[in-house]
Amino acid sequence: MSMLPEHEPTVDTVEAVVRRQLATALGGRRGMVEAAVPTLMFTVLWLTVKDLQLAIIVSVAAAALLLVVRLVQRSTPQFCLNALFGIGIGWFFVHLSASRGGSADDQALAYFLPGILYNSAYTLVLAFTCLIGWPLVGFMVGSVTGDPTAWHKDKAVVRLCTRLTWLLVLPCVVRVAVQLPIWLAGKSGAIEADTAVALLGVLKIALGWPLQLAALAAMVWLLSRNQTPITPEMRNEVATPEISD
Repeated sequence: MSMLPEHEPTVDTVEAVVRRQLATALGGRRGMVEAAVPTLMFTVLWLTVKDLQLAIIVSVAAAALLLVVRLVQRSTPQFCLNALFGIGIGWFFVHLSASRGGSADDQALAYFLPGILYNSAYTLVLAFTCLIGWPLVGFMVGSVTGDPTAWHKDKAVVRLCTRLTWLLVLPCVVRVAVQLPIWLAGKSGAIEADTAVALLGVLKIALGWPLQLAALAAMVWLLSRNQTPITPEMRNEVATPEISD
């Protein structure tokens, strides 16, 4: 009788590594909800009551409540802390706008600026890693294999990781392309500031997790089509299996 465990965990393909790493990074469904709820609360309250202070307070309270639940359950509070950090950055931009004499609409516009800047920076950084041939997703593979750069020796792995990284970039490109012109139009007076805020609020939800999930679905589809061994040696083993007598 074999003493080995019935289901011995193995990570034999790049696709398996990336799927596991993406699941960890996103925190599953619960992590997605924890990241989305504070933004949803802010947007709905601003659109319905147009009280910026109340919208921020309720957003913080929602994130704090989710954080308390995590702490009580002794599970990772990473995604709740991320949400609180995002709200804190938004509040800082709102406070900065208020200190410069901005109206309530100007301050609400300022709340959305960090998200646009973040997506712009994310796009530039990830696109740069692809253009120079060191896609970010490749380092996910390296973090599991124990060598952060060995994956780069395998052209098939580099190609796969490049495609996956571009899929991560795509939602950010769409958000910036859609939201930035609206933000600039609201700021310059080309459209009413309250109209711009309403549009940005709706788009923050519509282009948030729904767009991210669409990109992840495309990544899952791409990952399901391939079985790329982590090293060239492993590829050779798969390509030329041993024939038993």
